[in-house]
Amino acid sequence: MRALARTTTMSTIEDDTSEYKQPESVAAVLKVFGILQALSERPETGISELSVRLSMPKATVYRFLQTIMMLGYVRQEPDSERYGLTMKVYELGTKALQQPEVVDLAKHHMQILADKTGETIHLGALIESEIIYIHKVDSNHTLGMYSRIGRRAPLHCTAIGKVLMAWEHPDRRALVLKGVDFMPYREKTITTISQYEEELRKVKAQGFAEDQEEFDDHIRCIGIPIFDRLNHPVAGMSISFPIFRYDDARKSEVVAMLKDASRDISTRLGCTQFPLDA
Repeated sequence: MRALARTTTMSTIEDDTSEYKQPESVAAVLKVFGILQALSERPETGISELSVRLSMPKATVYRFLQTIMMLGYVRQEPDSERYGLTMKVYELGTKALQQPEVVDLAKHHMQILADKTGETIHLGALIESEIIYIHKVDSNHTLGMYSRIGRRAPLHCTAIGKVLMAWEHPDRRALVLKGVDFMPYREKTITTISQYEEELRKVKAQGFAEDQEEFDDHIRCIGIPIFDRLNHPVAGMSISFPIFRYDDARKSEVVAMLKDASRDISTRLGCTQFPLDA
């Protein structure tokens, strides 16, 4: 369905731009971004695969790849001759963050939290009707939660998603939740909007959110929101525990550490009345 949606969008754009004097240029831009999008979905891809996925002649794919390579956004593996994105794309993407200072301000606190708990720390923000991880510090244990910066995750079964929605303005929250598919990722996943709204009321009342094996098996998370100068939630920060290392007796201690970190980050972002202290 997603592929179909992208195709429809590209066709619509082409139709809307047909009145322009240089439709070839518009089509070229669409092809370039189609290639970049396809490359972002897999580590390495060959020309034949790209040709099939994008319904483009191999010669066209090759020509555009060479140009994008020349600009430094695509690399070619010498052994396999397959293509992938370079860090230059990541560099470009990080500059597009609405609150780049959030990452800079959170880095130190996240490292301290990782050192104290030994667990994986995530920083996430809202993107459409999902969250996206914008920074992370890995667990110092061999076994931890798998994730990566740039990975998307659902709103309804992650601690970060819950805190972002719990403190969101009701009108915007209702709009965002229209795009949420309450997919049952695990046995404990919340699957209805009424259950989720009840969960958000609980989250706001207690001042933190939990993911109790709702998204990943054997993983529990505790999350806290981060606020900007308007006291609006701009990010969420969480600690992820494999279930066998989670100690419920330490929950209040973990929540206190997260709140202290969020309070300092939020204050530096201009928040004057930290909502979690109310």
